[in-house]
Amino acid sequence: MIGELLPLALGVAISPVPIIAAILMLLSPNAKTTSIGFLIGWIAGIVVAVVAFTLLSSLLSENDSDASSPVKGTIQLALGVLLILLAAKEWRARPRGQEEPELPKWMSAIDTLTTVKGLGLGFLLAALNPKNLIMAAGAGVAIGGGNLGTGNTVVVILVYTAIAASTVAVPVIGYLLAADRLAEPLEALREWLVRENTVVMAILLLVIGVVMIGKGIGSF
Repeated sequence: MIGELLPLALGVAISPVPIIAAILMLLSPNAKTTSIGFLIGWIAGIVVAVVAFTLLSSLLSENDSDASSPVKGTIQLALGVLLILLAAKEWRARPRGQEEPELPKWMSAIDTLTTVKGLGLGFLLAALNPKNLIMAAGAGVAIGGGNLGTGNTVVVILVYTAIAASTVAVPVIGYLLAADRLAEPLEALREWLVRENTVVMAILLLVIGVVMIGKGIGSF
């Protein structure tokens, strides 16, 4: 089950926008408090989303895990198609030539965020972002339809959350331990992510969408 969820967790982890947001917070005047709040909200949002879809999926899943699962397969096919459509949208939005990439307008206000607002922003980006919702739905369908025991379900969700939150957690924790040494590398990483944001997401969404469609076909 963990292997099945790995691409979806990586899909959340490699999302450039929250990583850029976390880096901007780490380079802001209130770096420590705001970034910690953002990380807590990010983790909470991932957990809430995947747990909600897991509970919903468990109500729809078939009792026999070896039998065909048309409901699960249909959902996976739909999610795969949505991911491929999002990939196409991201690819069309990529900057061309010397064109400056566009970032969400709220990023310009990151310097003024408080800890509570940082927490709320992290939660919203994790739990309500359409891309992450699709990933969480795919994970929830897999977990809920896997007929795992309660203990195994908790372990799988924790592993999924740890992987999905890792790319935000690593720079935040690293900054708290070695702020002076990480400032320059973080700025370089931010610049690269800003420039390649849409291309990274387009390729990632395309790959995961194809994988999801394959799993959906296999569920019938």
